[in-house]
Amino acid sequence: MGQEIVRRESPEEPGRRSRLWLCEDVLHILKNDTGTEVVEGIMLNMPIEAKEHLSAKAFSKMKNLRLLKINNVKPPQGLNRGHIQLPQGLNYLSNELCAIDWHGYPLKSMPTSFQPNKLVELRMHCSGIKKLWKGIMILNELKLIDLSDSQNLIEIPDLSGVPNLKQLILRRCTRLYMISASLGDLKELIRLDLNGCKGLKSLPHKINLEALEIIDLGGCSRLKKFPEITGNISHLSELCLSETIIKDLPLLLEHLTNLTKLDLRECKNLSSLPNAMCSLMSLKTLNLSGCSRLDKLPENLGNVEGLEVLNVSGTGIRGLPSSIILLKNLKTLSFSGCDFLLSKPSNKLLNFPLFQRSPNAMGMLMHTLSSLSSLRDLNLSYCNLRAVPDVIGCLSSLTFLQLKGNNFASLPKNIIQLSHLKTLYLCGCMDLRLLPELPLNIKYINADGCMSLETLPIRPEDDFRPCLSLCNCMKLINNQGYNDMFLTMLRRYIQGAYLGYEYFLIPGSEIPKWFSHQSVGTSLNLQGPLDFMGIVVCAVFIFRKHRPLPTTPWGFTHYLHFSYNVMGSEISDSHGIIFHEQSGKIGSSHLWLKYFPFENFQGKSGNELSQIDANGISQIDVQIETEGPGLEVTKCGARLVYKQDIEDLKQTMAGSSRCSISPYEDDLDYSAKDTKIKRSRDDFDGDEAGPSGEATNSEVDIPHPKRIRLPNLIERFIPHLANWIGNSSTQEGDSNCEEEKSQ
Repeated sequence: MGQEIVRRESPEEPGRRSRLWLCEDVLHILKNDTGTEVVEGIMLNMPIEAKEHLSAKAFSKMKNLRLLKINNVKPPQGLNRGHIQLPQGLNYLSNELCAIDWHGYPLKSMPTSFQPNKLVELRMHCSGIKKLWKGIMILNELKLIDLSDSQNLIEIPDLSGVPNLKQLILRRCTRLYMISASLGDLKELIRLDLNGCKGLKSLPHKINLEALEIIDLGGCSRLKKFPEITGNISHLSELCLSETIIKDLPLLLEHLTNLTKLDLRECKNLSSLPNAMCSLMSLKTLNLSGCSRLDKLPENLGNVEGLEVLNVSGTGIRGLPSSIILLKNLKTLSFSGCDFLLSKPSNKLLNFPLFQRSPNAMGMLMHTLSSLSSLRDLNLSYCNLRAVPDVIGCLSSLTFLQLKGNNFASLPKNIIQLSHLKTLYLCGCMDLRLLPELPLNIKYINADGCMSLETLPIRPEDDFRPCLSLCNCMKLINNQGYNDMFLTMLRRYIQGAYLGYEYFLIPGSEIPKWFSHQSVGTSLNLQGPLDFMGIVVCAVFIFRKHRPLPTTPWGFTHYLHFSYNVMGSEISDSHGIIFHEQSGKIGSSHLWLKYFPFENFQGKSGNELSQIDANGISQIDVQIETEGPGLEVTKCGARLVYKQDIEDLKQTMAGSSRCSISPYEDDLDYSAKDTKIKRSRDDFDGDEAGPSGEATNSEVDIPHPKRIRLPNLIERFIPHLANWIGNSSTQEGDSNCEEEKSQ
């Protein structure tokens, strides 16, 4: 309604409207210089492929412009890649502007006539700005300056005319080398964020920032000394000095009574921590990962009773202080890459009663941790562990356990006592041959790269049905019980309530024949009556290239997910699979299978799935999308599932459960082959809900019998989709399962 009111202000000429937000309208007035004094707000989201050159006078007539926001649909990753270019410069911007948000501003400076004394926020990510202004500019209303990723920026000018500035954010301004000493007098400054400013060598010697709550100097790799902070600094809650070359922590540490987060990651020159750290009663997060010269923690660390997260991964720490048992609020503890667990216990540690129960450092550690009643997340990855002690079963509160990249061949049987365990990471444990029975409540197991793994702990009588990621677990295929194991596993998926994120990721190169729609490539079309219960989808993928790849800002190298177009409305599934560098080389084809119930779509996209065409048929396009070079989807399959399918499939359960097949066998002996489960659209009659019709893309031929036939195994599991799908429509699931490949 509001937009229509604005449009009626001037139906024919956008330049005479007070607010502009449609791309074509904004570009019309900027390219044709038809803006007027009526225009007060501009919001422009540029299409990814578009690029426009504007004249220097583009904004000259808009004297009353108060809001200017120019962005790209997909933000550029580098400098000066904004899609609005000003080859002749810019003569004018309105002094009435209160907010500027211009992603990719291409020029080195603002117009010389620009005196925005009403400006409150200035955001210019990825800009070409070299220096904001010369001399002193009086901007009493300015509260925020954010020039992140402006890699031409070399200097922050005198800020004495900006007394009310609350946030100064200059992340990844890699050429910035100097900040005016006036920074130290900003009494209202709450956040100072200079993360990634690699060229910054120094800060003002003294700063008096009484309101400061957050200081982030992470990645300022040339910064040798922390400035002296005078006055009351009790408001400081977060201090990040990661990836700096500091040797000692600032003396002010003991005065930071409200500090909740201290980040010292990758401080390679830091060799000790002051005892004053133990007086930080508000501290909740302490990150020391990568501090390779740090060989011990303060003896009284246990005094920090509120500590919840402690990360000492990749440090030189040789043991833990006995006071660690006092950390009753500790929830997350990471020792990844620490080899002290292999060493003989020191005399000091042996004097600690709990440690006397075990002959090695690992056992002593476990005994200690068993007293931490709040511990939820434990990371012992890459510790070169050849065995995991039985006492791990005493860590009863664990929900997240990472044992990646170790050398043990098995886990202790009493791991089943971890009744709250939800996520287990074992990827890269190349010597792991078998697993004991695991807690029934576990929801995600990642065993990628466990190339020696031969069996999984699946018993017919247990309700054990986690998500499984088993990339490169080729010995499972060679195991004679592989088929029965997965048949049992998949039956449980089907019979249990839908949890939201169940999936299989396993070696395989063919789409199961049960999928009524199959296609070579990444897309297919489904057609059927509206009363389907859900969609089963799968994809066969392979990596064509294996080379070092830069990770995305989100920390992964590749991404695979499904998306849907229902009667013209796009639905993107956010729960895909991500691949990290740690995922390793995936040399063979793998298959990803997942089920999406009708309710899953409704919750995300409203009523799109209720739309039908003139013949009462719902049209759904399925697309498998990838991100990252070399990741290729070779085949895909999908099927709409109806109540009649469930009845048909239930009839096959007894027969299929008695069969045994080889993973390379092509002659499938199961009763479903006598059941006609694929019917065309013509088979539907008005009152009967049937499965989906013919695929619009070319269907997959029957594969050569000597190819990896993991889908044969799924063929035998598919009949058991009945109970899973049936229950998912009536029970609300738990969404705690972690949907990711590795981390």
